Amino acid sequence: MVKEGYYFGLPPLVLTGVAFLAHWIVAAILLLCLAAFVFYFFRDPERVIPSDPGAVVSPADGRIVVVIDEEYAGRPGKRISIFLAIWNVHVNRSPAAGTILTMDYRPGKFLAAMMARASTENEQNVISLSTASGEMVFKQIAGLIARRVVCWKKVGDRVQRGERIGLVRFGSRVDLWVPRDAEILVALGDNVKGGSSVLARWAVPAGSSVAREADATTPAENLATSFKRL
Repeated sequence: MVKEGYYFGLPPLVLTGVAFLAHWIVAAILLLCLAAFVFYFFRDPERVIPSDPGAVVSPADGRIVVVIDEEYAGRPGKRISIFLAIWNVHVNRSPAAGTILTMDYRPGKFLAAMMARASTENEQNVISLSTASGEMVFKQIAGLIARRVVCWKKVGDRVQRGERIGLVRFGSRVDLWVPRDAEILVALGDNVKGGSSVLARWAVPAGSSVAREADATTPAENLATSFKRL
């Protein structure tokens, strides 16, 4: 469980004890259910990270709601949008290994994350990532209930594929943009897991340091590196 879970889960748990002592049984049961839900919401399971150097993994758990051709900053590419229901794991992960070039927090609306307008109008954190294949972009987007985008990284940080980078609280959306030469491997309606489901394959140039490192690194070492926290 991520540390935010303790901040939100412990208060109702303490109030549960107070309510039981005061013999407010119904209130105590409701508070206990609330605490259990909060702890469940902030769960943070381990994931097996694919070792293929060209794999672009899902930055979030959820359901694919958009796969579309879309330009970004004048460059042709494709956008994949993932809707996170309230029961999904909400920890976000880096879709590839690379360096964070830019991070642009944009205040905005809190439309339902299922709506297409949420990708452009809602509060969001836009992260540009420089990888061995090129630059990709992903967004943490707040939803109707989610009112806080949290990122644990900063510009200049080096991240591994599948590494935890933040979360959006209580229902949200995550968008991923890749250039048009990336091969999309998912379709509308697919359910994906953050860090382990491969959304696209984007070839790494032959002879690059990433390709050589992937050949020399064992799966166990990949896992150990991917699960490091900030």
